[in-house]
Amino acid sequence: MVERKNGEFVGAFPSYGYIKNPENNHKLIVDVEAAKIVKKIFDWKVNEGLGNLSICHRLNDMGILNPTGYKKKKLNQNYNNAGIMKEDYSWCPSTVRNILKNDIYIGNVTQGKRRVKSYKIHKVENVPENEWITVENMHEPIIDKELFEKAQGLRKIDTRVQSSGILSMWAGALKCADCGRAMHKKYCKNKTGTVYEYYICSTYRKKSKNLCTKHTLKVEELENAVLETIKLHIKLFVDTEILLQQINDFNAEKVANDSIENIKQSKKKEIERVNNLKRCLYEDWKSEYITKEEYFEYKQQYEKDIDRIREVMANLDKQNEKQIETVNANSLWIENFKVHKNITELDRDIIKELIDYIEVHENKKITIHFKFMERLNEVTKY
Repeated sequence: MVERKNGEFVGAFPSYGYIKNPENNHKLIVDVEAAKIVKKIFDWKVNEGLGNLSICHRLNDMGILNPTGYKKKKLNQNYNNAGIMKEDYSWCPSTVRNILKNDIYIGNVTQGKRRVKSYKIHKVENVPENEWITVENMHEPIIDKELFEKAQGLRKIDTRVQSSGILSMWAGALKCADCGRAMHKKYCKNKTGTVYEYYICSTYRKKSKNLCTKHTLKVEELENAVLETIKLHIKLFVDTEILLQQINDFNAEKVANDSIENIKQSKKKEIERVNNLKRCLYEDWKSEYITKEEYFEYKQQYEKDIDRIREVMANLDKQNEKQIETVNANSLWIENFKVHKNITELDRDIIKELIDYIEVHENKKITIHFKFMERLNEVTKY
């Protein structure tokens, strides 16, 4: 706490644009290469009027590593960011926003933004801004205060508030088929003034047009395609009265059990026969019809035969369990679709119940990955 009040840096990794002073780890010095990018970001924001998204596109198009990538690749720091997918070191709007509001770039050291609530479970919580510890003029600034304040004014204007509080029924269900990222919902007004919703790849939208393609799809088209696909599966697999009756009449579980049980009974008789041969073999040895060497040779072969038969029986039990599991799983899948036999429109509950996720391809194609039945997962495309 004393170090923080004195403005000494106590963190593990300084913000992008600074490095620790080799002579004093509690002091920061400017990282010239990264500082150039920080200056560009503030300049583009204030003097060119670019939004955070446009700044991301420009940085990604220039091939500039984001702060995580820079720390790992250029500074060789053991820095990890849980929000980074694999080694995706492209910029996103939140990274630009965090740089624009960070007063470290005017020479301040602000610390104590988070604290450990419980050391036993290592739970961390955010600290109210009025409790942060800020000490000014602790190191060389990268940005002058006037430019910084102008950026804060523009940043507040850029802030968008989602007032509806309603979660989209597609939230978390849509992925870009190529980059694997979530799809981003947008609104657009056509020539007649009608506003419609559509989804676009978040990598293309938020990072760079060079990293992925649009994969645009109108919400209306998405809803129609998914609804018709669910209806199709209901018609094909859940004409329930007929299909379930066929399953009950056929009684696949009983047939499987009977067939396997017959084979197992046959194998048990084989074991009895081989055991009888073993007993006779012993008597032949004692009666000196065969030699001791022949006895042990035949005995070993008979025991191998018994082990082989028992292995076959064990495999039959496993096969029986698998068949029963398959019948039960298919019945569960059918029952889940049966509930929605007369479906006329979609809602979030239906999507969560029936669909694992949906991949959106270019040219308005989608792949629906259904729950409960793996063999349907990758065959339904529109």
